[in-house]
Amino acid sequence: MTRFGILAIFFALLNTKATAQHDFKKVDEWLKNNTSEMGGRSVLMVYHNGSIIYSRAVNAMSTKQKFITRMIANRTGKTADLEDYSPSKRQAIASCSKWLSAALVMTFIDDGSLKLNDTAGKYLPVLTKHGKGSITISQCLSHLTGIKAPELRESLIEMNEINSMDEAIENIAAMPMEGKPGTVFHYSNAGLQIAGAIIEKLSGKSFEALFKERLAQPLKMKNTDFGNGKVALPAGGAYSSPEDYLNFLVMILNHGIFENNRILSEKSIALMQADQLLPSVMIGYKPEEAGNFGYGFGEWVMPAQSVSSPGLFGSFPWVDNKNHYAAFMMTFYLKNTGRNERYLQLKDLLDKAMIER
Repeated sequence: MTRFGILAIFFALLNTKATAQHDFKKVDEWLKNNTSEMGGRSVLMVYHNGSIIYSRAVNAMSTKQKFITRMIANRTGKTADLEDYSPSKRQAIASCSKWLSAALVMTFIDDGSLKLNDTAGKYLPVLTKHGKGSITISQCLSHLTGIKAPELRESLIEMNEINSMDEAIENIAAMPMEGKPGTVFHYSNAGLQIAGAIIEKLSGKSFEALFKERLAQPLKMKNTDFGNGKVALPAGGAYSSPEDYLNFLVMILNHGIFENNRILSEKSIALMQADQLLPSVMIGYKPEEAGNFGYGFGEWVMPAQSVSSPGLFGSFPWVDNKNHYAAFMMTFYLKNTGRNERYLQLKDLLDKAMIER
């Protein structure tokens, strides 16, 4: 046998050994048993120690689920998406967008063109006119603006009628306040929309162009963008694929570095993961499935050094700093009953699987 042949076998054995260190049988069973409750399609990918160590798609849509998908598509004038899911499948990711958008804003913090204590009124005078000029960038990223925004789905519907970013900000400026900025947590689209408008004003570029330039391209997220709408929706308008979003999570896990390139500073990563829900903060609105999670910048702060930003349609990204892995599960379904418990169960199974045997 040649020297190269021996080396090939050696590296193959190393790879087999690395894979064998993790037992994903219970994760496989979980996906098989739960995918029917999650729209009938799912993809789960897991990254650890420099490589993807788990990637599985389950495609088992029932006749009823296909019928409902077609019915919804007909109502919206779109073609029903019944394609099997795969790691490259592109799908709307709803509030998973918040993590991406907060990271984009933090690139402006890193380059010094923006500060977390800068006020929105400095860039958007219409907010000052309506008594909201003192809201800071930090408060925009952590849902602490004090603005009493409409329910999330209602807000998404309203955004479809908006023709420009300026119009979107005018609508937000006219919304009522439910408390002084920094004292009330209200999970909504308002804060990130304000932050998105500010970086547009600051740079002279569209939100979509900034995302592509500062995150999508350096992170090799070829199938990720904020759609082709008239106005970008930073809080919920992104489309992505499991393999793309996992690249973003790898950067977060590696303290701002992706493939040896610095995307965000280590300080910014730490700031994003710092819980802003102090005991003195009143809860105006918090999704039921968020439980007792805290909130940083664009992401929920979970127990045991983990962070996440789940979406309305069921996709679930997370980074576990304690066990040193990142994972993303893509789904598409609206029924959220039991979703939090279901996803915590999945995370627990993966946590246990990450323990090397």
